[in-house]
Amino acid sequence: MYQLQALTNPRIQDEAGNVSLIKPEEIPYHCKRGRSYAVAAFTHINRDGSRFADGSFGMLYTGDTEMTAIKEVEYHQHRCWSKVEGLHYDRLVFRALRMTFEATHLFDALDKPMDDPIYDVECYSAGQALGRSVRHDDTLNGIVYHSVRHEGGICWALSTPKIVSDVVQCYHLEMVWDGHQISHIEKITTLTD
Repeated sequence: MYQLQALTNPRIQDEAGNVSLIKPEEIPYHCKRGRSYAVAAFTHINRDGSRFADGSFGMLYTGDTEMTAIKEVEYHQHRCWSKVEGLHYDRLVFRALRMTFEATHLFDALDKPMDDPIYDVECYSAGQALGRSVRHDDTLNGIVYHSVRHEGGICWALSTPKIVSDVVQCYHLEMVWDGHQISHIEKITTLTD
């Protein structure tokens, strides 16, 4: 019933994203917590694309450490907001998530040198071609690769949410855009009396 309502209800469409973009068998019903986080990258597609997705499909990205994830998000937020003319200030709040997933049947790009085209700092065309190939290969669940934004960091680009078993929100993270760059990053803590 929910999927039927989602076809016409704008509130549900905004909340759930475009559920027609994900196959029902890819939804991780076994996921203990945070299933909506696991599927969000596949129902709320970044139409501008990303390192391994060309804008016609989603990939779920995660890093091996908090710092790796933060550096990746910081770069991409800078890239996004620097294109907005006249934006002199904004406060961006993100959820830090801890995700458990089965890291099997992945394309291993860790043996590729950092000068391989999939690791290009700005041009994602080679990475997107790899992402399309992985997405269409039913034997693969994603890509494990070196972080381009955090030296020594490892990242995963999951081409399906079905391998995710748990997603827990850990804290909120604030990034401040000062009109030129992300000038401040801080964990938001709860204030007590």
